[in-house]
Amino acid sequence: MSPTSVGPVQEFDTSAAITRSMLGWGVVAGPFYVVVGIVLAATRPGFDITQHALSLLELGEHGWMQRANLTVTALMVAVAAAGILRTVRGGRGLAMGSLVGVYAASLFAAAVFVPDAVEGFPPGEAGGQATTSGILHLAAGALGFMALGVAAIAYSRWARSIGDRPRSLVGLLLGLDVIVGFMAGAALAQSVIGVALIWLAVLAGFAWLALASAHLYTVVPHPAISQRGEGANPTR
Repeated sequence: MSPTSVGPVQEFDTSAAITRSMLGWGVVAGPFYVVVGIVLAATRPGFDITQHALSLLELGEHGWMQRANLTVTALMVAVAAAGILRTVRGGRGLAMGSLVGVYAASLFAAAVFVPDAVEGFPPGEAGGQATTSGILHLAAGALGFMALGVAAIAYSRWARSIGDRPRSLVGLLLGLDVIVGFMAGAALAQSVIGVALIWLAVLAGFAWLALASAHLYTVVPHPAISQRGEGANPTR
């Protein structure tokens, strides 16, 4: 009598590979947005990076380039949000992933609803006129930055729950930087300090997303079954 036939042993976890790939976009999104934005800022006549928010690059003849930058970045962030949801399946994971998803949606909205012109940009504009599109752009930005900041705080609580106090502290500080930087920057809009504070919020937010995505990447089991270590990874 022949031994019972057993199916082939799975050597590669496709689901884990997909999840890791999704989280990788959370690392790429920030550098992509910032580098493209700085290149556009340096090549657009009349744009002063110390006085003008990057979102103003959506205006004018070549504004489609910044709108495309926002759209591509939003897609990357949305994929990373799905990766977070696949990695941490408990309540804090739902909070992190959902809030990062809200941030992705806000980037899409910011690309659709362009900001109002300001004095001097685009060149020749007098500024000072509020439009529905401009108001919706500001609302999308406010919602997105608040969501991203709270997502970082949720990550901080999750990291603390698994005993990772250093990452917990970093997540908390970056989350507060996002929220406070945006609120203060919005209050001091169109000033050097206001623009600098908005930059602080942008950089802190993308820094957190990159750090959290890289951390969660290590939490996902290695796709190659043979290379997995002993013990379960925390996914609560």
